[in-house]
Amino acid sequence: MAEKVLVTGGGGYIGSHCVVELIEAGYYPVVIDNFSNAVRGEGDVPESIRRIEKFLDTNIEFHELDLLDRPGLEKIFKKHSFSAVMHFAGLKAVGESVEQPLRYYRVNITGAMNLLEVMQAHGVHNLVFSSSATVYGDPQRLPIDEQHPVGGCTNPYGKTKYFIEEMIVDQCKAEKVAIGRRKFLSVFGNDYDTVDGTGVRDYIHVVDLAKGHIAALKKLKDNCGCKVYNLGTGTGYSVLQMVKAMEKASGKKISYQIAPRRGGDVASCYADPSLAEKELGWKASFDLERMCQDLWRWQSMNPTGFSNGTAS
Repeated sequence: MAEKVLVTGGGGYIGSHCVVELIEAGYYPVVIDNFSNAVRGEGDVPESIRRIEKFLDTNIEFHELDLLDRPGLEKIFKKHSFSAVMHFAGLKAVGESVEQPLRYYRVNITGAMNLLEVMQAHGVHNLVFSSSATVYGDPQRLPIDEQHPVGGCTNPYGKTKYFIEEMIVDQCKAEKVAIGRRKFLSVFGNDYDTVDGTGVRDYIHVVDLAKGHIAALKKLKDNCGCKVYNLGTGTGYSVLQMVKAMEKASGKKISYQIAPRRGGDVASCYADPSLAEKELGWKASFDLERMCQDLWRWQSMNPTGFSNGTAS
């Protein structure tokens, strides 16, 4: 019988791709989402999940649930015997977190605390937490490996991810286990100490990212304890380099305007993924050109996102 895995935020961008990889790897995903980052489709199911069901010719169990709803979460755990949890749910915008810090602390940290407590109550000890490079703050060195200091976060979103990581570490110790809708693109800042003045990031194909999470899930079978793996390509690209790559993929000129720096951003941030390759057997397969091609293909077929209801 397939192992059941709870996927929080499974209707979102990364979460839904991981649902695909879970199914193809032989797991039985149970998805919960509160639609804060997902489009509601037919039957009050996220459009992303509905399309996965059609694409893979399968049925996916879905529950509309907010992690702040502790009784609702308890009900899900009483219904199922989960072998693991993959945690993606949470607010995720750096700029917004600077403007609404208390909302981010309440939603992200309280939600994670509820999840960890309910997992503990039901004897579920395997967790894959999708964190963020923001926990490293303004990098002291590049590329960033797993030994890089954490906690020097430059925004509340990053702090919530860091605090959740610390909660997980402490819990492990306690248990002794292991397209065309905008007139122009806003580029926030062009005076950073980078190749062209714009921010540099480690852009990664969402399918590679999803496969990395599944590799981490499988690693838990080794009773590896609390482990951190940086998932990335190991190469940083600037915002303007990404713009040029998207222009090539789309065959269209992308208009952009330079805007003031966005609160909480850093100049450069990209990963050293060598530990993930060594211990998880995972390595990013798709380059920047393929990322942009796939993104443009999807966007062209879904110009208003999932809200148009067109399956692809």
